[in-house]
Amino acid sequence: MPSFAASPRHPLFRPLLALAAALLAPALATAAEPSARLVKEATELRDRALAEGNAWQHAWSLTTEVGPRPAGSAADRAAVAWALANLAELGFDDIRPQPVEVTAWERGTAEVRITAPFPQPLVATALGRSVGTPEAGIEAPVVRFESLAELEAAKPEQVRGRIVFIDERMERARDGSGYGPAVQKRSRGPSVAAERGAVALVIRSVGTSNDRVAHTGGLRYAEGIPRIPAFAVSNPDADLIGGQFASGEEVRLYLYSSARMLGPARSANIIADIRGAEKPDEIVIMGAHLDSWDLGTGAQDNATGVAILMETARFIAMMPGRPARTVRLVLYANEERGLDGSRTYTAAAMESEARHVVGIEADGGAGVIYRFDSGVAEHAFPVIEAMQGVLEPLGIEAGDNSAIGGADLSTLRERGMPVLSLRHDATEYFDLHHTANDTLATVDPEALKQAVAAYAAVVWIAANVEGDFGEFPKN
Repeated sequence: MPSFAASPRHPLFRPLLALAAALLAPALATAAEPSARLVKEATELRDRALAEGNAWQHAWSLTTEVGPRPAGSAADRAAVAWALANLAELGFDDIRPQPVEVTAWERGTAEVRITAPFPQPLVATALGRSVGTPEAGIEAPVVRFESLAELEAAKPEQVRGRIVFIDERMERARDGSGYGPAVQKRSRGPSVAAERGAVALVIRSVGTSNDRVAHTGGLRYAEGIPRIPAFAVSNPDADLIGGQFASGEEVRLYLYSSARMLGPARSANIIADIRGAEKPDEIVIMGAHLDSWDLGTGAQDNATGVAILMETARFIAMMPGRPARTVRLVLYANEERGLDGSRTYTAAAMESEARHVVGIEADGGAGVIYRFDSGVAEHAFPVIEAMQGVLEPLGIEAGDNSAIGGADLSTLRERGMPVLSLRHDATEYFDLHHTANDTLATVDPEALKQAVAAYAAVVWIAANVEGDFGEFPKN
């Protein structure tokens, strides 16, 4: 289905224009090339942030003083309080919580082991939002598939009464492009397996690590299909299962999980504004999610994203004058298990008179930024080129106009908001993504300084340039 902003002049969309106006810049607006003065300001801001930035301190504080913060948990509420207290020191003109209802889930304990042909314990974890097993656990023969597509092609008689094991390996890539294809087995696999009669699902972790750590992550149960327990095993343990299949004998697993849903809980988005001096109702939005999974301390996913944008805002607030447009930081609730915060924010924004001119998200780990992409109208290309000129001394290469932004900004993008994307090097990010190894020990403070310098320069230009960025391109 096309989004509300897909074709603003089409008759079918006329009744929706009043809603879309809350988010979209005027369709006929143009963007002027940034002035030499604005480019100079962005350059000086970049250099100051690079020299003086201390995003690492914010990340240290969140991971140390709060730690892992699953949505709906006591730690999630502590993270909201942490954000309100720490943002108050950074120079914002307005800070407010926005209530969000989330569905809480408890991981509990898990056990996975091979019982035949050669018994061995395995390193595993429940997938997020998975149901648990019966108290006695589940023991059953295993059927192995190379991919989700192979499972989808299987006949029910191949699967019925068995534990499905999907052995698809994620490919390592600098741009993280291996994640999208590999994650399908995690998100859709449980229902695809259950529809064919499986009693449980086990997947090779969606991650690139060779360490014996399991990667968690959310699943989505399809309506009308039985909900079966779902687990991820570490990559070495997936190899171990595969090796037992090579014996030619039947492989059997024992599974136990006490995971369970806990029902609705309260959380909050945190919204903080540096109010625009000339166009306060035009918003440049920066987004990062405050919640995390519970195995590590949520350092790179996403304390560093929170920290980068907090420090970006601090430097913008220290400028001699306020930006022309409002710069808004939103720390979103429950990105990991369903984008509840994103949907809540966008629903409220659709009823607001403010217009979201452009958005940028920090949720790509803490690797060095190596590329700048956009998703804007063609008339804004001169602005993108000027931004790229300021970024080039940071070692950031020019990208293209294919950016789609991050998950939390997707609900605004679907309604036409253009996006900017600073791409962090993800070569090693998926070694620790959603694992117990996602801790502050993996974060390079110097890389965070480079990130803050890049975000600050880009956001400053976006908040001050004449004209706008149009609508998100649909093709």
